[in-house]
Amino acid sequence: MKSEPVPQPHPCCLPPGTQVGDWRVLDCHGHGAYGAVHRALQVGQEHAGPVALKLALYPWDPRFMREVALLSLVQHPGVPRLRGHGFWRHPAGTTHPYIVMDWVDGTPLYDWAREHSPTSRQLLQLLAQLARALQATHAASAVHRDVKGENILVRRSDGSAVLMDFGAGHYQGAARLTWQSPPPGTPAYRSPEAGLFWIRSVRDPNACYPASPADDVFALGVTAYRLVTGEYPPLAEPQEDETGTWHMEAPHLRAPRALNPRVDPLLSALTLRMLSLAPEARGTAGALAEALEAAARRRGPELDQPLRDGQPPRAPVRPRTRVMAWVSASAVAMLGALWLLWSRLGVEPRPEDAPTKEQVALEVEAPDAGTSAVGEAAPTTFPAPVQPPSERKAITQDTPPKPFPGQRRPNEKGQCAGSDQVLINGSCWLELRTKDAASCEQGGYVFFKGRCFAPAFPPRRKPPPMSGSTDVREEPSER
Repeated sequence: MKSEPVPQPHPCCLPPGTQVGDWRVLDCHGHGAYGAVHRALQVGQEHAGPVALKLALYPWDPRFMREVALLSLVQHPGVPRLRGHGFWRHPAGTTHPYIVMDWVDGTPLYDWAREHSPTSRQLLQLLAQLARALQATHAASAVHRDVKGENILVRRSDGSAVLMDFGAGHYQGAARLTWQSPPPGTPAYRSPEAGLFWIRSVRDPNACYPASPADDVFALGVTAYRLVTGEYPPLAEPQEDETGTWHMEAPHLRAPRALNPRVDPLLSALTLRMLSLAPEARGTAGALAEALEAAARRRGPELDQPLRDGQPPRAPVRPRTRVMAWVSASAVAMLGALWLLWSRLGVEPRPEDAPTKEQVALEVEAPDAGTSAVGEAAPTTFPAPVQPPSERKAITQDTPPKPFPGQRRPNEKGQCAGSDQVLINGSCWLELRTKDAASCEQGGYVFFKGRCFAPAFPPRRKPPPMSGSTDVREEPSER
C-alpha cells in the first residue's frame, strides 16, 4: 500500500522557523509575481501576535522600498500598519528586501460577499470604509493604482474592510519603476482616461500615465458594480474623429438597480457616480465617503434586505469583444512603432519594453490578475539574481542623498535609532552589504562614498480617529 505524498511548500515560501531580521516565520500565506507573504512572530515579542512578512522574490527589488515609503505616509485603520522593514540574505548569496505589516485575519471581498450575501446597508458601510482609506492615501499625495476585490480583506473579527497591497502604488516624487506603456494595475479596473492615454501614446515607448485619485475612485466603482450585480460594467468605447484624435464614448451603462431590483437606489446611484466618464464627475474619495455614510444611516427595511437569495453568483466574465479590439490594436500599433523607432536609431530593443501576444492575451483572459497581488501567478522558485528595471538614477559619490518622504530623522541628540542606521544629510539610512555601485544603482538605492544605502522608515503610529469614519475600527492587527 502506497503512502500518501507529503505536501511540499511552494519554493517561493520560506520554511517555518526561518528567521528574517527580528522575525521568525510561522507559515506561508501566499505568493505573487514579486513577493511571498508569510505569517511571522517577532523574536522575544511572541505575545504581541502574528505579523505579515512580505519578502521580495527578486534581489534588491526597488518596488519594496517604494511600498515602505508609501505605507509610512498613509496612516489609517483601513490600511495595514508598517511594522518594520529590512534585507534578508538568501543562502544562495542574494539579498532580498522585506516588509513587515499588521497581520489582517480576513476574507477577500468577493469571497466574503459570496459567503454572506450582504445587504445594501452592509455594502454602503464597507464602501465608505474603503473610500476613507483612499482619502487618507490621496491626502498623502499617493495613489493605490490597483483597487479591486482581491486587494480588499473583510476582517473576520468585526466585518470592517482593509485596503491591502500597495505594491503597485505611487507617491509624489517616487521614481518610475516600470517602462511598459499600459499603466500599472488590473485591466478590468482601469479608468477610461487610462485606456485613452494608452491608445494615444502607443508610438511613445517612454510614455508614463500620471495616475490620479480619480483612477482609484473609478476602480472602487468597478468593485462596487461587480459586488451588487455580479457583473463588470461595460467598457468605454474608444472613437477616432476626422482629425485622427482618439476620445472615449460613454458606454451603455445599466444602473445596478436595473440589473438587481434589491439594490438600494442610493447605492445604485453612487456606484454610477464612481463610474462617470469624466474624472471630475466622480468626486473625491472624501466626498464619496460622506455620501456613502449618509446613505447607510438611513432607515428602511429595504436597506437590510440581502441582495441575493442565498445562491452564490457565478464568477463574472469581462466583455471581451471591445476590450480585445482596442487592446490588441493598441498593442500591435505599439509594437510596430517601437520596432520602427529602434530600427531608425540602431538600438537593440529591451524585452520588457514591448508586450508580447501572450501578455496581451493574459490581460484579457485574466481581468483580475494585478501587478503585485498575493494571488498572482508566481515563479516556481526564487528568480535568478537579476535586477528588475528601474528608472531611479544613482546619486553620485560626492552628493549626499536627499531624504525620502516620511524617512526616519535623528532624535534630539542627533542619533538614529538602532546601531544599523547611519546619519546622512539630516536623515537616517540603512547601510547595505553590497559595495558594488551597479548593483546598488539598479536596485533603486543610493551609492554614496563607496557604500550603498537604503532609507530607514519608522513604524507607523496608531492614528487618531477620522471624523465621520465611525464605521472603521481602530484595531491595529487581527488574530
